[in-house]
Amino acid sequence: MAEKQSPAITTESIEEALHRLSKKPGVKAWLMLDRTNGAVLKTNGQISLIRPARSSNSKTSLPSPTGGSFSTDVNVNTDNETQAAQELASMVWSFLSTAGSLVDEIDSEDELKLLRLRTKKQELVIVPEAKYLLVVVHDTPPV
Repeated sequence: MAEKQSPAITTESIEEALHRLSKKPGVKAWLMLDRTNGAVLKTNGQISLIRPARSSNSKTSLPSPTGGSFSTDVNVNTDNETQAAQELASMVWSFLSTAGSLVDEIDSEDELKLLRLRTKKQELVIVPEAKYLLVVVHDTPPV
């Protein structure tokens, strides 16, 4: 019997998956961040409605992407939206770094696979992959 090979993950297949994700009920927004530096690669949804930009000169802003396998366009319409996405990305990057350090301290042979942060209003699901981080913000379902 021939072995069944898994399909290759391409930029096109990722773009299609992100498009489907955007259409799921309850999904407010998502961000795709560069895994090496946390720069915003892509966004979808209105980040500024989730967390409005706090300042026009954020000292915690992350670098802009320098290239890679994904589009470097941040899909936003205003500077406020761009600023809000960069500030949220910076907070997620800090949270992920802290959580990764915790995992390393507990067991240096283990690795972080998924983070879920649930609040009364929404839930952030953070999925670290080899080249990028996917952050999905969705409604918190009623209990």
